[in-house]
Amino acid sequence: MSTSALASRTALARRRAFALFGVLLVAANLRAPLTSVGPVVNDVRDDLRLSAFSVSALTSVPLLAFALVSPVAPSVAKRLGLERTLAGAVLLLAIGTVIRSLQPGWLLWWGTAMVGAAIAVLNVALPSLVKRDFPTRIGPITGAYSAVQSCLAAGAAGLAAPIATHTEAGWRLAIGVWAVLAAVAFLGFVPLLLRPGLAAEPPAPRPERDRRASPWRSAIGWQVTIAMGLQSMFFYVLLAWLSPIEQAAGASPVEAGLHQSFLNFGSLAGSLVCSWLLHRLRDQRPIAISGGALMLASILGLVGAPQLGWIWSWAAGLASGVNLVLALSLFGLRTRDHHSAAALSGMAQCLGYAVAALGPPAIGLLHDMTHDWTAPLLILGVVTCCQLVVGTLASRPRLIGPPTPA
Repeated sequence: MSTSALASRTALARRRAFALFGVLLVAANLRAPLTSVGPVVNDVRDDLRLSAFSVSALTSVPLLAFALVSPVAPSVAKRLGLERTLAGAVLLLAIGTVIRSLQPGWLLWWGTAMVGAAIAVLNVALPSLVKRDFPTRIGPITGAYSAVQSCLAAGAAGLAAPIATHTEAGWRLAIGVWAVLAAVAFLGFVPLLLRPGLAAEPPAPRPERDRRASPWRSAIGWQVTIAMGLQSMFFYVLLAWLSPIEQAAGASPVEAGLHQSFLNFGSLAGSLVCSWLLHRLRDQRPIAISGGALMLASILGLVGAPQLGWIWSWAAGLASGVNLVLALSLFGLRTRDHHSAAALSGMAQCLGYAVAALGPPAIGLLHDMTHDWTAPLLILGVVTCCQLVVGTLASRPRLIGPPTPA
């Protein structure tokens, strides 16, 4: 091998190592700022005198931000570059996380909106980065960063109630402390910003867009989008209401918070299992069917035997991990290049999170009307059945658009 070829391979390996490091740092911030809220939501409600509907609306603010910001995130990433976009988003996340923990109470809403906007950009940009720098390793890399985000999410959920209980700052510290994690992620991007040579080389000029390759004009694009939305609705409904559901069944706040941590550790296990299976199966339908079946089993378990909440938390988490990694991987697996992956990611996360945002307030409103959790959970069970069908369709081995001409 010539010296120049060896130097080129070394530079490529170094760029990919920095890219992977950045992916994992960002992933650590994708759920922790959100999962830290559920275990202390009753404290937030009592302190700020919020109704159940207002609390669920607060949970939906990040999802609405996902829906509004996701369509413009690909254009921002194209203009600034993926590395600068990711660095700016984690900085915004750190600022928003601090703001939402401050007084007066209305800052909670503004800070939560900033957190949602930042995570929306990160959610869209990460699959595009994976498609660009690891095109033959989409499943394993997606699984790795999903595992990291699930692990940190579990830690955030498990620590929130103890922090709120044993510190004077209470719930404000429990949800604000995660700004440190975002700040660390920003510092991880500083070498890339100061030394552009470490960042991935700019992509080749993009060919003229073929309208037939647009996910908005593709049945596959819509199937991926709906599947993304329904699996997100399932997760965020449980993120908002699992602790209150279990407390209504007799669990203590700390026990319910621990079970929500189980939800996230189960998601970690599901992420790893799904990433291991993805590239071993050309047809991902068995994965979609298994994930959907686990979702349904967990909901029926919460209805029929809520005292066994720790089992259903694990099952729901395992299902969420499987379905999330599958949905994120489909952005790359159903497209032909990283530009198309960004377009599909933007579409799926825009419309998908708009659908998901309806879940927490609808479940909260139904609970306020019935004063019981049975009817809301049965409605969520219907959603899981729809997810199973649409997720199976989206998992067929298909690609959006015609092959690129040679």
